[in-house]
Amino acid sequence: MKKVLLLSLVLMLALASVGIVAAQDAPGCPADLFPLMSAELESACAGELAGTVVTMTGPFVDPDDVKFNNAIAEFEGWTGIDIQYTGSKEFEAVIRAAVEGGAAPDIVDFPQPGLLKGFVEDGYVIDVSTFMNADWLQQNYLQSWLDMAQIDGITAGIWNRFNAKSLVWYPMPAFEEAGYTVPTTWAELEALQAQIIADGSTPWCVGIESGAATGWPATDWIEDVMLRTTSLENYDNWSFPADLADRLPFTSPEVKHAAEVLGNIWLAPDTVYGGQQAIAATSFGDAVLPMFENPPGCYLHRQANFITTFFPEGTVAGVDYGVFYLPPIDDAYGKPFLVAGDIYSMFNDRPEVRAVMDFFSRGESVKSWLGEGGTLSPHNDAPLDWYGNELERNIAALVSEATAVRFDGSDLMPGAVGAGSFWKGMTDWVSGTVDLDTALAEIDAAWPTE
Repeated sequence: MKKVLLLSLVLMLALASVGIVAAQDAPGCPADLFPLMSAELESACAGELAGTVVTMTGPFVDPDDVKFNNAIAEFEGWTGIDIQYTGSKEFEAVIRAAVEGGAAPDIVDFPQPGLLKGFVEDGYVIDVSTFMNADWLQQNYLQSWLDMAQIDGITAGIWNRFNAKSLVWYPMPAFEEAGYTVPTTWAELEALQAQIIADGSTPWCVGIESGAATGWPATDWIEDVMLRTTSLENYDNWSFPADLADRLPFTSPEVKHAAEVLGNIWLAPDTVYGGQQAIAATSFGDAVLPMFENPPGCYLHRQANFITTFFPEGTVAGVDYGVFYLPPIDDAYGKPFLVAGDIYSMFNDRPEVRAVMDFFSRGESVKSWLGEGGTLSPHNDAPLDWYGNELERNIAALVSEATAVRFDGSDLMPGAVGAGSFWKGMTDWVSGTVDLDTALAEIDAAWPTE
């Protein structure tokens, strides 16, 4: 009898240990990690979608695809869903062929909403508002991100990562030694420019040469000024009109005024390193280098956060250089931020795809990427202490103070304009080849009529 009881006890312990192991191996998201989940994400976290596969493509290639896969690894472990990502340097051509050939991946990462718009209009893209919790989206995104996801009457995707553009870089030691202070208003910026000139130095370093893409840095400047001098509605109707009848032309007073504000800086004497004629002849990557000379050739350079890759080797943020937000111009338009970024869109509607899309709406989906460095998060639930890079943490803090964000306008426009006449028109005007009115009219002429 004792032997039977002992054997029974051993068997019970063995079964219990198996149960413990099984419980540990079963999928399951950490409690309370994902509030206001869609039904599909709840199902995934309960392990009900384990063993399913979600395919995805986009422009991430090494090292970004490695960082992306690292960022989703925990979620795959929690849910048992296998997210299979394939990146391509020829993304635009590859995705068009796949979709039109009936072989669209489940999720597509679009770095340009303009490209996404065509697929939405052709009926390929799933409206994520049909299953996402609307309260969650309102809670976790600045309204501007939600606005920018609205394309042709649907919520065309989820914003997952971005780059910040409304930034001004400066040589910190020389800047502070000269007694300059970071401007917080446009009037203070103009006063700083005047003081730098009075001290015998040059305020700005500017370069817009970029091979076949020469002129794109000028379009970024115009976009930043537009956001600071007119309404978001006007900016949207100028850059990404839902209806051509509402399009704000380049020849409008609003766009011309933005160009004139830019001209007051770029075309004024003594304001730009090398003078007006150097702007179009100087590579955008080389333009910043005089800032690091001793004494500095310039004290200010406006460019997106990627520009640090062109800084001299060994320079350190917070030691050799600093960064501040390009100040607002008109208080009526708040503190807008110009961005570029990635919107993830859904092409096939299955429970596991819905669950992954919901996951991408959460900061947890980029947490490890923020720690490794190389991206910024649009999610409100991504705290600043997740950033492993102090510079990116500081930039994220600047963006968190924005009253609105808007995507790079030239990337939203039809290719013939955004990557064509807009680049060329700004280059011709800045070079003095044509006057402003002619340049604006020539840019408009390239806009498709349908």
